[in-house]
Amino acid sequence: MVMKVRKAVFPAAGLGTRFLPATKAQPKEMLPLVDKPIIQYGVEEAIAAGCDQIIIVTGRGKTAIEDHFDHSYELEHLLQAKNKTDLLEIVREISDMIHVAYVRQKEALGLGHAVLMARELVGNEAFAVLLADDVVDAPVPCLKQMMQVFNETQCSVIATEVVERAAISAYGVLDVKPADTRFGERVFEIVNMVEKPKPEEAPSQLAIIGRYILTPAIFDTLTETQLGSGGELQLTDGMRQLLNKERMFAYVFEGRRHDTGDKLGFLKATVEFALKRPDLGAMFRAYLKDLKL
Repeated sequence: MVMKVRKAVFPAAGLGTRFLPATKAQPKEMLPLVDKPIIQYGVEEAIAAGCDQIIIVTGRGKTAIEDHFDHSYELEHLLQAKNKTDLLEIVREISDMIHVAYVRQKEALGLGHAVLMARELVGNEAFAVLLADDVVDAPVPCLKQMMQVFNETQCSVIATEVVERAAISAYGVLDVKPADTRFGERVFEIVNMVEKPKPEEAPSQLAIIGRYILTPAIFDTLTETQLGSGGELQLTDGMRQLLNKERMFAYVFEGRRHDTGDKLGFLKATVEFALKRPDLGAMFRAYLKDLKL
């Protein structure tokens, strides 16, 4: 049977400590890039790639995410009464965007554990995992690019990008070999993966970023995987076990990734997204020039 990716999982139970105090009372996934929450960029990417079901793994203090994708009848009534139809359309578009299901991760036990929490909702299907912190700006959505590789191979696909060796120890890193030439120069077959290696010990400069397409076999491997550092279940460890059972591919995506989980990365993303806005770009560019930095 040919597998299709219909479901997208968003792990969103982290505490967002790097953005305190802003995240003391609101989820980091709801921090806005210009006027849209970070997580909405990922949800829109999943929809554009053909996913019709969104699964968000939440934790304590994350109800704002649920409220954002739900109907707000009071707000809609107010906007309608004031004839602010443009804003009303935006608000309704968010709540009508997609079917969203939620599952609670009661303890922060790592990314692998968060993915495992979605097992019952995913079922025996291939699925996507998107980390909201990684916002990818690309003409063709990153996940949609990956879907093309998955549809051809029916194997798990991990998004990757080339990272400077001096910074490679902050990432999971892939050891790869050339794949079938029909997939082009952006696709490699994965041999192994190493979590946060020393620069001199890294097998390549291909870093794992927050986009994955995984087969349902990952759930069994995660169940069998031992806890890693800090007593957490690491997704990288589970995927390494999956390599013993199935082929996996790495895809060097086209586009620009913004690490919005980092303060400087968040600021850079805000500036770049604002400059691309038709309603803000020209005025914002003029303002930046006036700063005479």
